[in-house]
Amino acid sequence: MSSTRDDWDQHWQQYSDTAEQNPAQNYRRELIVSLLGVSGSGMGARIVDIGSGQGDMAAAIRARFPSAEILGIELARSGVEISSRKVPTARFVQRDLLDQTQPPEELRGWATHAVCSEVVEHLDDPVVLLRNARAYMNEQCCLVVTAPGGPMSAFDKHIGHRKHWRPREIENLLREGGYTPEHVTGAGFPFFNLYRCLVILRGKKLISDVSVGPATRVSWAARAAMGIFHLLIRLNLNSSRRGWQMIAKARVGGLKHGVTC
Repeated sequence: MSSTRDDWDQHWQQYSDTAEQNPAQNYRRELIVSLLGVSGSGMGARIVDIGSGQGDMAAAIRARFPSAEILGIELARSGVEISSRKVPTARFVQRDLLDQTQPPEELRGWATHAVCSEVVEHLDDPVVLLRNARAYMNEQCCLVVTAPGGPMSAFDKHIGHRKHWRPREIENLLREGGYTPEHVTGAGFPFFNLYRCLVILRGKKLISDVSVGPATRVSWAARAAMGIFHLLIRLNLNSSRRGWQMIAKARVGGLKHGVTC
């Protein structure tokens, strides 16, 4: 692995403010919440966020399900620190899920629901992460996975994307990890795709835009574009083979047939 593109402590220190402004993030979170299957305020739900980053997903879950218990597992110390400040009512732990270390006794089989959002594209062997993450889930746990599809931008490569995915590849990944895929599809056509096209066209200029520091220093044009897409992206088709946002729902345990793609 490249030490530069995989330095997640540096990544969250540098990009956390900009990530919060990304309209694609909000769209993904809405898709995830809709598939998790948590009811009401989330009473009795225990939700683990695999690769919890800077805590935005955990914050969205807390806002939607205020009674749920939330656990974030993150590789980077800076991500854990930012998340803990952002969502003080959740628990965040630093752990490398690519090693074989078992969770503490109180967290084994803990989760009723799990999220792994925009993580697998950063890994050389994402099957290992998904297999090791199962130790935190109970036997009926529902897992929602998202990953990017479509072309890769210069910024994607800069932050360590190994590949972008297709629905069939996501289904195979889940099966290899020991999960039962229930729903695997693309989403985001047409406006998520259009947003991604603009990211691709910006090329290396985007890297310098988001590397300058706080989001308030990002150009007015970039902020305006993100504001427009925050509105347009709500009009997407949430299940379409043409969509470049991959999303899947799966269960821990034995394999079944009849996956929706």
